Amino acid sequence: MSISPKIALLEEYAIIARAMSAPARLSILEQLAQGERGVEALAAKTGLSVANCSQHLQQLRRAALVKSRRAGKSVIYRLSDAKTLELMDLLRIIAERNLAEVDHILRELLGGETPPEPVSRRELAARLAEGTVTLLDIRPLDEYAAGHIPGARQVALADLDSVSHSFAQAAEIVAYCRGPYCVYAHQAVAALRKQGLNARHLDGGFPEWREEGRPVAAAAV
Repeated sequence: MSISPKIALLEEYAIIARAMSAPARLSILEQLAQGERGVEALAAKTGLSVANCSQHLQQLRRAALVKSRRAGKSVIYRLSDAKTLELMDLLRIIAERNLAEVDHILRELLGGETPPEPVSRRELAARLAEGTVTLLDIRPLDEYAAGHIPGARQVALADLDSVSHSFAQAAEIVAYCRGPYCVYAHQAVAALRKQGLNARHLDGGFPEWREEGRPVAAAAV
């Protein structure tokens, strides 16, 4: 017996929902939001085996969340389009608004404090133009080199304590990282605020900044 058009559509929509139901696949999407990656690079970044990573990528490709291209013998993956990034962010927003455990985790990152209001990308652009903000990129060096917000200083989370003395006590500090699911910026803000510094995280991260067509710097490290 044939199914109704509505049920057929819902079945297709559910393919996307199922593709996003595994933490490993969300981690892969987070990496692809930084830029194109091959399977080996994705496996190394996410801590998955190459075989497991490849299986997850096939699920994401079947759901049309990622696309691929050949480069010699390698297969290079990327997000299908900016809407995939929007879907990732919407998932985060709904979780933060409605899941108590998400709020608990974020508060724990700040030592039990209420997370400070994030800085919007528009506000950050204005502060950068005025030169009134210290901007920190908390992603790994290779991701920073591939593309970052102009004026940002790359600081690994592990190195933050050793460089925080160079920040003026009254300066406003904004930290950003990979995007919807990255916690590096939250952790950096927590560490800086413990030292009495005025720190907040950017609403979103580098991928959202780039997708809005804002200026991006690359290569110079």
